[in-house]
Parts: sequence; C-alpha cells; structure tokens
Amino acid sequence: MAEDDRIRLEPSWKARVGDYLQRPDMQELSAFLRKEKAAGKRIFPPGPRIFSALDATPFDQVKVVVLGQDPYHGAGQAHGLCFSVLPGVPVPPSLLNIFKEIQGDLGIPPPDHGCLLPWARQGVLLLNAVLTVEEGKAGSHQGKGWEGFTDAIVQALDREKEGLVFLLWGSYAQAKGKLLQGRHCVLRAPHPSPLSAHRGFLGCGHFGKANRWLQGGGKAPIQWALPPRAEVEAMLAGD
Repeated sequence: MAEDDRIRLEPSWKARVGDYLQRPDMQELSAFLRKEKAAGKRIFPPGPRIFSALDATPFDQVKVVVLGQDPYHGAGQAHGLCFSVLPGVPVPPSLLNIFKEIQGDLGIPPPDHGCLLPWARQGVLLLNAVLTVEEGKAGSHQGKGWEGFTDAIVQALDREKEGLVFLLWGSYAQAKGKLLQGRHCVLRAPHPSPLSAHRGFLGCGHFGKANRWLQGGGKAPIQWALPPRAEVEAMLAGD
C-alpha cells in the first residue's frame, strides 16, 4: 500500500512494519480501497485516521495491547482506535460494557464520553485486526489483506518487547494470541458486546490484573479513569 501525503506511518512503526505495506497483497488492498471509494462507497475511518492507533502509541511506548475486530461502521464513529469514539458521539454498547467492567473492577465511574485517546497516550495500543470497513457493513473488509499487516504488528511487539499485557476479548482477538511466544501477560475473555459480555467479560477483572502485572514488572500502571470530555477535546485539538 503506497503512503500518500496524508497517510503516513509513525516513524517507530514504519521502521518495523513499513516494508510490509509494499507487499503485493497490500498493493491489492490499496487498489481495492481506491476502487470502493471511486464507486461512491463510504469507508471508515477517514484515510488520515486509518493508522491512528499507531500514531497515538509509538512502538517504544506500548505496554498494553487491546485487540478489536474491525472499525465501527456507523457514520462518525470510527476514528482509528478500537472501541473508541470521538467526544460527542454516543458511546456504543460494547464500550459501555467496558466502562461497566472498569467500574466493577476498579470502582471508576463511567466517563462523559467514549474517547480512549488518553489510554493510547499512556501506552495502550488500541488495534483493530482489520483497519477499514464500509459504512453499514460490519466485517466488510475482512479477508482483504489487513489481517496480515496487523499480524506483523503483533509479531514485532512479541519479538522486540517483553512483559506486555495483551487483552484478548472474543474469539477473533484470541486468534491473534497464537502469534505470541509466552513472554507476556495474555488475558482472555468473551467479547464485551451485549451478545456475549454476560458470559465472562463482565467480572473478568482484566483492568486491575493488567495494572498489577505492569507494576510487578516495574512499569507505571494505566490510569483507566478517563479525563472529562473538555480535557479530551483539548487534547484532540492539539494533535
């Protein structure tokens, strides 16, 4: 996939997975995306935000990895961080359950928005396995090439870092866990979707467990309490 003037990989990630974008399958993916847009289809997130998860959390800063499936497919929802929506966008049901679990686990009340950028800035890589989607069609870009690219991201983390926390929610994310070699804390639970959260996501305690693992390795814990909406909007305005 050729990078244009608007879509560029953050340098630390480009050094590790930039070459992958030049592979024939990624060139085919790029051609597919251009064709879909030329046909008038709306693709989310917008082009400049496709790699926002990597922009927000450079390689050396990663401490926790949350693996999602593919972006939200509703207008105005996806902005490149899995499970996250921009301030002012209604919080989707899966994210509501994530906030519910944080409250049950750590006693932190839900925030007044659904933007997870403050987590990303602390070292939480919020990565979807598939980085684009057609409006109104969940899973529409699965099998088009993104999976290999995000595999390469996970493999680079596994190869070069130790002591990360991987939060694998649902079978799709857990399949990525097969790429890991055992030097990390891997926490598995059902997906936070309302269809499955009651089967073990709610009550999993992953947020407290992640922080205990980080602290045990001499790393600062993640502040899972999100700042108020006004502070996050100011953070976004500074980007």
